[in-house]
Amino acid sequence: MELPRGMKDFEASEHANIEHIRSHFKQLSSLYGFSFMDPSPIELLSVLETKSGPAIRDEIYYFKDKGDREVALRFDFTVGLTRYAAAQKSMRLPAKISSFGGVFRYDEPQKGRYRYFHQWDIEVYGKPGIESEAEIIEFTSRLFDSLLLKDITIDINHRNLVENYINQLFDSTDSQLVADILRAIDKIQKKSKQEILNEFKDRYDINKLEKILEFSQIKGTIKEVEEKIDTTQLASWDYLKQLIDSLENRGVSNVRINFGIVRGLDYYSGTVFEVFDKNSTLGALAGGGRYDSLTKAFGREDIGATGVAGGVERIILTMQEQKIISDVTEQRISVLYINEEMQKVAMSIASLLRLANIPTNIDLAGKPLKKQMDQAANSRFCIIVAPKELEAGKIVLRDMRSGEESQVDIETITDDPTSVLNLEKP
Repeated sequence: MELPRGMKDFEASEHANIEHIRSHFKQLSSLYGFSFMDPSPIELLSVLETKSGPAIRDEIYYFKDKGDREVALRFDFTVGLTRYAAAQKSMRLPAKISSFGGVFRYDEPQKGRYRYFHQWDIEVYGKPGIESEAEIIEFTSRLFDSLLLKDITIDINHRNLVENYINQLFDSTDSQLVADILRAIDKIQKKSKQEILNEFKDRYDINKLEKILEFSQIKGTIKEVEEKIDTTQLASWDYLKQLIDSLENRGVSNVRINFGIVRGLDYYSGTVFEVFDKNSTLGALAGGGRYDSLTKAFGREDIGATGVAGGVERIILTMQEQKIISDVTEQRISVLYINEEMQKVAMSIASLLRLANIPTNIDLAGKPLKKQMDQAANSRFCIIVAPKELEAGKIVLRDMRSGEESQVDIETITDDPTSVLNLEKP
């Protein structure tokens, strides 16, 4: 029996790492005043097509339910949360909402992303402005800090700036042309320049295509960008400078301007950004921006929206590559016993440790000590209950990292285990 292509089972260690990210995310989202919710995993297909159009069907799971309604599985949180926010006429603004969970996309499976994967997401609904965007970007930077990923760069751009440059270069206001060129720019991170030129050369002037691809390679600080191109003619350039200034005021320094960041989805309407780790080749770890056009599509002309989402599995892979994240089983205690007579005492110790909120394993099948020890290889400490030591009121405590053993009074372990079990927080 096999799973459908692109699906997978999440084993204990994988699930533990996902929970590690969830814990950091929920703690920070609460700190920043975001209200946590879980939007419906199933939407009407018409809702998902609101801004993406019928072409979105190629990228999602959709079907007819028993009521002959066309429905689809969520492919992100933004659409569902915006549908919800737009319907809350009495919602106090600005509204800050966070979510964490699984999403479905009918993409080609790749490293760090199956067709079912996990995302974290935060959104701000209310009056459009720089500070709400700065808040989103600051949160993103702090989240990666909390996960100990230090070489993070947040690349920022503005869709109006790129769209205006395209219109000037091609001397056109054709929306289809703009959409095509934005897609060409968005592909530059995944394809070579020549591949993109070959894809679009039959529809557009190749010299202008080359120029727009060269434009998309411009990145750096405000000063560095202004040395590379005349920014006085770029729409929204001053807006980007104000955003960078706001972020510097908040102590966020790991940002740069990158004209190649446009985000593939059509609903983005202003600032856009993506997050990269300098030491990883996995691509963007998170991305977001402003999407006021989506709230308008849901009938709310009075509110704007900005948000960001991150790929959990891709972040975990990056942390594993850099040996930042460790298997949480390393923080567990294993209670071992020499023989059947010692099993009852060992079971009692295990139960007391669990009552003290210490993750604890114990063999239930009466296996020999050697096999118990093999199963405990990833534990932080082992407590061994043996007849000779127990008669003296002690147990053996083994440090599984150093291999050192010591004898500890059994009362110390049962009454105040944290005094001898030096466990790091996961």
